[in-house]
Amino acid sequence: MNRSTLTLAALGAIALAIGPVLADAKPVSQPKPNVAFDKMKSLVGEWEGTTKDGKRVKVAYTLVADGSALMEQLETPMESTMVTMYYPDGSRLLMTHYCSAHNQPRMRADVMAPDPKSITFTFLDATNLSSRAEGHMERLVVSFDDPSHFTQEWTFKAKDQKQTDLFRFERKS
Repeated sequence: MNRSTLTLAALGAIALAIGPVLADAKPVSQPKPNVAFDKMKSLVGEWEGTTKDGKRVKVAYTLVADGSALMEQLETPMESTMVTMYYPDGSRLLMTHYCSAHNQPRMRADVMAPDPKSITFTFLDATNLSSRAEGHMERLVVSFDDPSHFTQEWTFKAKDQKQTDLFRFERKS
């Protein structure tokens, strides 16, 4: 046998050996749709808004990690820039808020309708929080008014006291 015949025979043997393995291989699964995460992704871009007492605020949303997470950067005149990461966990939507209170509350979105007009996140746990009596974000409600307007209602809890801040945003043109 010449060298080309041996090479072809070897390649044929390899193909026969791995053929059944390849036939049983399952394609890489695509993530299942997550209604809440898809709704949050509609916020990608820059927004300007006001607090309930008229102070200017800015927020920007960016998809990161190949679209598997949504990063929010919130600038308020009262505090340093805060970052919140929204990410799906199967059919659930979670978020971690990197707060100027120096803790990182994690919240879970409540179950919602197929086309939610609002998403409510409630406290799950936190890092850098030795007790739930310490000041931390406890709740967030994101309401989608229309494609160019939305609101955020943040609830901060310290001991048994709650303070709510409302931000109204308009898409920056």
